[in-house]
Amino acid sequence: MYVDELDAGRVTRTSKRRSSGFAFSLLVAACVPREQPADSSSAGNTVLVTAPPEPPKAFAAMPVQPATGPHAPTDQNPFAGARFYLDPDYAKKVDGTLAKKPDNADSVKKVKNHPTALWIDTIARVAQVPIWLEDAAKQTKAAGKPTVPVFVVYDLPNRDCSAKASAGELTLENGGEARYRTEFIDKIAEHFANHPSQRIVAILEPDSLPNLATNLGVDKCSISEQVYRNSIAYAVSKLSLPNVFLYLDAAHAGWLGWDSNRQKIANIFKEVLTAAGGPDRVRGFATNVSNFNILHGDDGKKLEPSNPCPDEITYAQKLSESLAAIGMPNKGFIIDTSRNGRGGIRSKWGNWCNIRGAGLGERPRAAPEAPLDAYFWVKPPGDSDGTADSRAARFDANCASDNASPGAPEAGQWFEPYFLELVKNANPPL
Repeated sequence: MYVDELDAGRVTRTSKRRSSGFAFSLLVAACVPREQPADSSSAGNTVLVTAPPEPPKAFAAMPVQPATGPHAPTDQNPFAGARFYLDPDYAKKVDGTLAKKPDNADSVKKVKNHPTALWIDTIARVAQVPIWLEDAAKQTKAAGKPTVPVFVVYDLPNRDCSAKASAGELTLENGGEARYRTEFIDKIAEHFANHPSQRIVAILEPDSLPNLATNLGVDKCSISEQVYRNSIAYAVSKLSLPNVFLYLDAAHAGWLGWDSNRQKIANIFKEVLTAAGGPDRVRGFATNVSNFNILHGDDGKKLEPSNPCPDEITYAQKLSESLAAIGMPNKGFIIDTSRNGRGGIRSKWGNWCNIRGAGLGERPRAAPEAPLDAYFWVKPPGDSDGTADSRAARFDANCASDNASPGAPEAGQWFEPYFLELVKNANPPL
């Protein structure tokens, strides 16, 4: 069996993203030497033996009450017959770059006319949700058809347990689980419920459950496992409203493409959704969030020949089959195409941070091919994956890899040179 099938796992998002990569752990058994006292003639000739460190203890998780109320239709693609919400704040970022870098004006102007996801990644950010929803209602009225905002719900306690670049504000040691429920999820659910006629899409917690499939060898992941499961089950139970279509993050081909990894994550999804009230409480799954996997082609075969999923479409199709085999058929998929326009840009599939040579991918659109509900720009093009400053507290070594772009700011901050590269390398061209 290939080691990839055992330990293929992502280091961060993105990301969530990510943003993505492999975490390989080698457990080395070492003989502990005996240490003699300096005076070997002392009484008893005491022998000191160094005891191995105790493994960290997992946190107990708060219980979850399964939801029983109505949820969104399971057989409806929420993007069908609708238009995507355009974020005016993202347009301002693009305009700011355009004012300083007018050389590519025609191409840059086109970018702000494409939709991007709205990231709720802190408790403070929740206050922006009703503003977005009210603006979406205005865009609906102006267009004469439903306008769908896509939210990324991303503030899990001990977030991104196998990485540093996208670590969050909530920790288990400081009551983060309770705060996640009362100050974050409950408030978002309240805002969503206050707009019952607004069609809403929400992608839940990039990189979270995938870490449980492959990265439990990381202490922070192992101690967080049950809290991750229960927190996401709680989020599903509260957010699965009649007007809200939920998608769980499902990593990407280079992380969970192997048969054994797909089986693991499918089982985890089913267990978490059962705790939340059942598989029908989600519409589907989101893949390639903050990543760079091409839609079609053999890019993945060159990077990892043992992976049966060389591209993201194949991964979505095979994951759909894995889910159907355990009783979760007919789920829809969203693939993040914000930066996957060009293949052949990585020396390692595990490199995920601000990859040089990347380009904008397919424009967001509904139902491009089965089993997809949409291509969508989940990662706003131009937002950094993580800082390249090795002195920063959230520095992750992957952001200084051979494939990473230099000079990157902290995750989520505007990275103007990188944005311009994405525009220049767009495929299809803008």
